[in-house]
Amino acid sequence: MEFNHTSVLLRETVDSVVTNPKGIYVDCTLGGAGHAHAVGEMLDPEGMIIGLDQDEDALSVARQRLSDLNCQVLTIPTNFSNLKEALQNAGIYEVDGFIFDLGVSSYQLDTPERGFSYMNDGPLDMRMDQRQTKTAKDIVNDYSEMELYHIIRNYGEDKFAKNIAKHIVQARQKAPIETTGQLIEVIKAAIPKKVRATGGHPAKKTFQAIRIELNHELDVLKNNLEDMIDLLNDEGRIAIITFHSLEDRIVKNIFRTSERPCICPPEFPVCVCGRVSKGKVITRKPIVPGKEELEENSRSKSAKLRVFERRITEG
Repeated sequence: MEFNHTSVLLRETVDSVVTNPKGIYVDCTLGGAGHAHAVGEMLDPEGMIIGLDQDEDALSVARQRLSDLNCQVLTIPTNFSNLKEALQNAGIYEVDGFIFDLGVSSYQLDTPERGFSYMNDGPLDMRMDQRQTKTAKDIVNDYSEMELYHIIRNYGEDKFAKNIAKHIVQARQKAPIETTGQLIEVIKAAIPKKVRATGGHPAKKTFQAIRIELNHELDVLKNNLEDMIDLLNDEGRIAIITFHSLEDRIVKNIFRTSERPCICPPEFPVCVCGRVSKGKVITRKPIVPGKEELEENSRSKSAKLRVFERRITEG
């Protein structure tokens, strides 16, 4: 099985996170294991790299790629929403670092039958976890016009969301929309010709919106990030690569609140809310790909890396 994926911001991410060669590190979005392998190369034999992924195709390739490492290796077939439970089941309660690459892998994009890409025709699928039954086709054909409008506007941030939702509903009344190619044609018809000629691919934002809705991507991030910070050892780090503004905003806000959780009014001379800082933000501004990486991998252009370090207060 070919699983081609170029890891984005590889050295920047790994060098930011690995501080203890004997530590335990978790790649929460294992994919093709690029980041995980680079972490493993920096670890001693007693160190451990753990990889999580809900995509069985990715896991089988990752296990192969990680087999040459000298450190301990553990792969777990699950989404990072189940991280705490998955680690506890493995007897692990504290770790030294987490890595997240929240992008869709090149393999998923380049495999038409996975239905992620607006560049190839394929079935409307978009499932990160192929064990789930609901697909993008169900969203496109079953959601009401108002529901479609809301997800395209909120998750795709597309100013033509209302018209796209309307065109989708009109098209499916004639026949179900079953392929990515059919959906692309519907979206194109909903966007003014002048805009199509000057902007990026007209279907990009809608595809992003449907994918986020189907896989609950933002909810999983929001609901689990604080727990992950709590699982870090003192001076352990969490590094997250995002690819669009919605994810980046969530990460930035949670990191900032974890560093400065106080909710007392500014006029109070001392803190009385009792909320304690969990650590510090390492990246005041996100790290972005350099010129060389952008030239070699066009898919890295929207990537942003943010890093947080856990600081456990005594007492």
